[in-house]
Amino acid sequence: MTIHIENEGNVCVARLSGRLDTAAAVEITPDIQALAERADQHIVLDCGELEYISSSGLRLFLTLRKESAAKGGKLQVRAINADIRQVFMMTGFISLFEIIE
Repeated sequence: MTIHIENEGNVCVARLSGRLDTAAAVEITPDIQALAERADQHIVLDCGELEYISSSGLRLFLTLRKESAAKGGKLQVRAINADIRQVFMMTGFISLFEIIE
């Protein structure tokens, strides 16, 4: 699991690739905390290369959503595959996040 964070104009884009399972969630927590510090900005979680997400990964997404809402930022999730979309639908996350293609 890797996460690459970069600025694209005034948008902070975090590109996630690999499997976001429990072990990976622990590994990328510092990166998620760094994003949470920027939660007053526009953040896009690019999941185009994300293969899998566990409940621990969903928890990280939810943490960012809460921080973004509290700080007046904007959080979007981009390019989720069919399997991850199914997980979002089953957990109700599909209604919590703005999903863009």
